[in-house]
Amino acid sequence: MEKIYNPKNIEEPIYKFWEQGGYFNPHGDTSHKSYCIMMPPPNITGQLHLGHAFQQTIMDVLVRYQRMNGKNTLWQTGTDHAGIATQILVENKIYNDTGKIRHNYTRDDLIKKIWTWKQQSEKFITYQMRRLGNSVNWKRKCFTMDTEMSYAVKEAFIRLYQDNLIYKGKRLVNWDPTLQSAISDLEVVNKPMKGSMWYLYYKLNNSTIVTDHSTIDPSYLIVATTRPETILGDVAVAIHPEDSRYKNLIGKYVITPITNKCIPIIFDEHVDMFKGTGCVKITPAHDFNDYIIGKRHKLPMINIFSLNGKILKHPEVFDSYGKPNDQLYYNIPQMFHNLDSYHARKKMISECTKFNLLHDIKPHNSIIPCSDRTGTIIEPMLTNQWYIRAKILAQQAVNAVQVGMIDFVPKQYKNMYFGWMNNIQDWCISRQIWWGHEIPAWYDDTNNKIYVGHCEKDIRIKNQLDNDIILRKDNDVLDTWFSSSLWTFSSLGWPKDTNLLNIFHPTSIVISGFDIIFFWIARMIMLTMHFIKDNNGIPQIPFKTAYITGLMRDESGHKMSKSKGNIIDPIDLIDGISIESLLEKRTKDMLQPQLADKIIKCTKKQFPHGIKSHGTDALRFTLVALASSGRDIHWDMKRLTGYHNFCNKLWQASRFVLMHTKNQDCCISSSTEKLFSLADRWIVTKFHQTVKNFHKNLKIYRFDKIANILHKFIWHQFCDWYIELTKSTLCHGNTLEIRGTRYTLITLLESLLRLAHPIIPFITEKIWQEVKTITGNDGETIMLQPFPKYNVSMIDTESILDFEWIKHAVTAIRNVRTNMNITYNIPLQVVFRCTSPDVKKRILNNSNILCNIAYLKSIDFIPKHEVYPKSIAVSLGSTELLIRTPEKFNKNIKINQINKELESIKHKIEITQELLNNNNFINHAPTSIIKNKQELLNYYVQIKHKLLEQHAIITKL
Repeated sequence: MEKIYNPKNIEEPIYKFWEQGGYFNPHGDTSHKSYCIMMPPPNITGQLHLGHAFQQTIMDVLVRYQRMNGKNTLWQTGTDHAGIATQILVENKIYNDTGKIRHNYTRDDLIKKIWTWKQQSEKFITYQMRRLGNSVNWKRKCFTMDTEMSYAVKEAFIRLYQDNLIYKGKRLVNWDPTLQSAISDLEVVNKPMKGSMWYLYYKLNNSTIVTDHSTIDPSYLIVATTRPETILGDVAVAIHPEDSRYKNLIGKYVITPITNKCIPIIFDEHVDMFKGTGCVKITPAHDFNDYIIGKRHKLPMINIFSLNGKILKHPEVFDSYGKPNDQLYYNIPQMFHNLDSYHARKKMISECTKFNLLHDIKPHNSIIPCSDRTGTIIEPMLTNQWYIRAKILAQQAVNAVQVGMIDFVPKQYKNMYFGWMNNIQDWCISRQIWWGHEIPAWYDDTNNKIYVGHCEKDIRIKNQLDNDIILRKDNDVLDTWFSSSLWTFSSLGWPKDTNLLNIFHPTSIVISGFDIIFFWIARMIMLTMHFIKDNNGIPQIPFKTAYITGLMRDESGHKMSKSKGNIIDPIDLIDGISIESLLEKRTKDMLQPQLADKIIKCTKKQFPHGIKSHGTDALRFTLVALASSGRDIHWDMKRLTGYHNFCNKLWQASRFVLMHTKNQDCCISSSTEKLFSLADRWIVTKFHQTVKNFHKNLKIYRFDKIANILHKFIWHQFCDWYIELTKSTLCHGNTLEIRGTRYTLITLLESLLRLAHPIIPFITEKIWQEVKTITGNDGETIMLQPFPKYNVSMIDTESILDFEWIKHAVTAIRNVRTNMNITYNIPLQVVFRCTSPDVKKRILNNSNILCNIAYLKSIDFIPKHEVYPKSIAVSLGSTELLIRTPEKFNKNIKINQINKELESIKHKIEITQELLNNNNFINHAPTSIIKNKQELLNYYVQIKHKLLEQHAIITKL
């Protein structure tokens, strides 16, 4: 092993060794239990970010752990075509490179370009996965638009249609006018914006116009709105039935401003009578809440916008079921024709002002829905779309979680799941883009029929259609979440009845973020239970456990996103990157190029000098340590640095063990005589206690705790204590003692490497390959070795009691050295007073340990009341430890030094406390800065207490 721990030199060769050896594949022995994880397929829109690395590391820990426990494991991987996001990204790239737009190409030509992008993007994504150490089954890698997957998606659509669970209808959707497609709620970002609330006069029918508005005129209703342009689509004004101000208006009508339409006044309990004037304009075709009220009252719907967001010349009128209503005629004044929403609003307000129909304007802060992909303001739009009857599918999906077939971890996310499922609406699954799974539907416009099937040829044969009947192919594609919802079984070969389906389905666990519980987790449960049945016809679940993670946030607490420019590529943390290269990476192939300047500024602030190399194992350990049961994960570069140091500590400790065991008499054979010291027996006991706690916490998915358990044992127990104690034995012990210590060192290190392997696979594999030659293990790789098991027979309680007491004594002596500034090259005289026979025996039996590790000149014992001059007393239970101050120690100089330090730290506390008491600072400073200042104050206070403690001790001398 090299002297310096250099991850770059070991990680990629080791991964190549694993992959070429086929060690990631299932072992195929079905007599063993199976274990399967389906990786959430990352989008091909670009590189993996830290959120992906976090989830994939958690998955790899579980897979490696179960593989080492002998299970037949499959970690299925793949990528997602990410319809809308990928098409926008490629369109932007084409425009930046050539100045051409989508419509300069045929559909087939654009799709070819997207496939080219897919090849490049997927290649980098799989490279990132390999660098992260993911032990996935690469032979089974899938893409959601592979031929087999596409067939499965079509088959699912056809079967749902045949079961009357899919239909086509006109309903209100989130419409992106730039993209000209429906989008899901997940692709909508609600942005706070400053705007206005306009108060407008709606004249009561047959009333005279009053121009003096100094008093409330009974001939008018005042209606407040943030979207005056939608007056063009008003069909009613709604009032709460218990609002006494308007009870006399039952059955009355009002005239809309400017358009002069006569619309009814309706009463609905969903109107908030205490908001605004209590009168709400109802525009069912352009507002989701109005749509619900309109359906309830069977009101017509007037669509005033074209698909590109411009005002129509002739509005589209539908009944409450979405069918064209030819009996109603509405006119849009010419002045509004072809205006976008912004200019139509200005024109409407101008006209209302002109005709004294504007009562008031007030500032109003609104939450505006915008497309996460294009930044365009979303328009609720009535369009013809394909829908799944989700309420029917949701019933058994809810029941599966209620009866415990599927467990949520942490459990509180179960309530989020129920909240969504119990209020589920029909799922819009069609999108008006080119990239995606084409909807397998054909239209016979002559006979107004829809045919669904895999291809036109099959449809004609099945329905006995002559060639003279013209069939028109549906141009829409399916929502990306539709194909993703089939992931657990389609990737295993469904609709064929494959061996993989029989062995690995239901899968064991899914790892996912809480933000897609509804969009992915719930839909997977619904569709899996509909399509996949066991031999008795009972619906199968897609997975037994849903482990829900929080969102990855940066060090300031902000959500990591491309638009914020704070996303971190895990490769940059592994290999390091210069600031120049980081800026180029973050501003390349952006969905919203206009944000580039903001991202550059953010990046320079976050990483002014770029990022240093830390290695994969340090990154993985950091991610595991951050995996608490909380909702958010706050990234911390300091912890990454700390865990790189931890890996280096393990490396150096392993080099020490190898130097003292390689080509030495380690007596691996249990029959060879050897003598185990207290330290040997203690560390073996602590190791088995660690193994027990590791298993216990991994079983309940407390990844943060297993990281802490491992860190504590390796750093504080194995390295800081045990290895230090072995040095004396290896130098001065007899043959049997040295033999026992060497045996313990090498066998314990080998077991420890297996324990740590699921979290830090590269460094453990590298060291294990050196260790196995000493232990006589002929295994090819550590990843196929058995995971350590807790052995109660290895627990030596007496060694724990003895050693922990010795540790306590040594720590007390070291603290005195630190407090009194006594260097370690000065041996100390210690005396134990009031010592029981058992404690005295313990001290005498381990006096060599005490003298060597605490560097003592002598150990003596005195009775309870005997005085020992010029000494510092430390309590060790019923025993008192007295430490003689060295002759060179100057009490006055030390007190003066402490006083100066106290004065300095008190000043720092005063300044920090004053800042935290400043309301201006608390109200305006970022949360992360406030938190740092509070932590700094606590640190200063701790130093102050230690100095006061030192002062008190030295003053007594």
